[in-house]
Amino acid sequence: MKFLVKLFPEIIIKSKPVRKKFTKQLRDNLRKLLLPLDPNLEIIRDWDRITIETASRDPEVLAGFVAVLSNTPGIAHIVEVLEYPLVDVHDIFEKTRLAIGDSLRGKSFVVRCKRVGSHDFNSSEVERYVGGGLNQHIESAGVDLHNPDVTVRIEVRQDLVYIVNRRIEGLGGFPLGTIDAAVSLISGGFDSTVSSYLTMKRGMRTHFCFFNLGGREHEVGVKEVALYLWLKYGASHRVKFVSVPFEDVVGEILKNVENSQMGVILKRMMLRAASEVAAQLEVSALVTGEAVAQVSSQTLQNLSVIDQVTDTLVLRPLICADKLDIINIAAKIGTEAFAANMPEYCGVISVKPTTRAKPEKIAAQEANFDFAVLERAIASANYINIDALADEDLTVAAVESLPIPLPDAVIVDVRHPDEVDRKPLKLATSEVQTIPFYELHSRFAQLDQSRTYMLFCDKGVMSRLHASHLVEQGFENVKVYRPS
Repeated sequence: MKFLVKLFPEIIIKSKPVRKKFTKQLRDNLRKLLLPLDPNLEIIRDWDRITIETASRDPEVLAGFVAVLSNTPGIAHIVEVLEYPLVDVHDIFEKTRLAIGDSLRGKSFVVRCKRVGSHDFNSSEVERYVGGGLNQHIESAGVDLHNPDVTVRIEVRQDLVYIVNRRIEGLGGFPLGTIDAAVSLISGGFDSTVSSYLTMKRGMRTHFCFFNLGGREHEVGVKEVALYLWLKYGASHRVKFVSVPFEDVVGEILKNVENSQMGVILKRMMLRAASEVAAQLEVSALVTGEAVAQVSSQTLQNLSVIDQVTDTLVLRPLICADKLDIINIAAKIGTEAFAANMPEYCGVISVKPTTRAKPEKIAAQEANFDFAVLERAIASANYINIDALADEDLTVAAVESLPIPLPDAVIVDVRHPDEVDRKPLKLATSEVQTIPFYELHSRFAQLDQSRTYMLFCDKGVMSRLHASHLVEQGFENVKVYRPS
């Protein structure tokens, strides 16, 4: 079986040296991805395409070829072809009838021929002869030149004839590794996964940087979706997954920054940290999933203030995208289910967030922030090869969640103090303690460990994240209180 890989049009129009470089990179990427499926395959790089030939007829192997080819950046489309030596036009008809004649029964069709080389016939003659022959010998719905059910594609190249068995659409974009690398700030939601995919599709080797705001469940979910993206679209090049512990940074912001400025300052802290990660990886660009005005921190004024903390280039592939379009892309690339079920950590939520941050006010607020906390977080970042995630135990400690407090259990309200003030938790029969989530892990060991503690928050997300984290640390007296 042969697969003819057609280059993305933007590659074809580049200068000769650049086109050669991009085509060579695509060939190398495909060799690395396909050799595990068939160690004996042949890959030939031509000026306008790459030819891949396999002797395997194993359906699973061929399906694997199609999966790799359709998800590798740099490819416009792939045609699966049957190859024959060129005899004459009548022989082309006979081979075409034998190869695909049965698929035309009851359907309208048209024949299209592409020819390269010197022959005693032209493409139109092949189309007329083969089309007329098929129309006479196959019980089809006839020839339709404008809106056929099936397009029969034939390519005559020098002394060979290729009959297209099927055409498969590719991703487009540039071969991975032809463009400089980038670090994507990934949270696991719709936006960050789609923006990561788009930079990979454009040829950038894309590392992943995750800011852990508290709890292992979110980190596990992000690792899973990052591994999925890499395996499907970027496995030709190894990248890093970097996890930066940001829980203490969040706590410092919540304690020392004015409520309305918290979102912008958190983003500035993330950019500072991500810039250090990029420097460690010798990468010159960051990638975020921000879109103009999608949330309060993403106004043009706020984005301008956020970007002032770094000299590293910040790419925003989704900057003018609609949310529905982003979700549709997520569905197409397979990350929608991950994003829809990703636990959202909303530890920094301003009551009335600013939409027009002022640099001088932000600077004044950051003067109250202990930057040693940020430096410790950056120094504690965990760098791991993305392929090593496949060997990690990506599981989360199970925590029991109950709608009714257990007798003698202490209910621990882990919400931010502002939330507690607005809506205090009052239970007639249970003891309630208030410990903000950003202090929970440092204070929990000091509590009476002979008692059972049930964590509470409004949506049940932070309570479950932190309870799971405590269980993983060895505390067995932790549950979640989730009123029905």
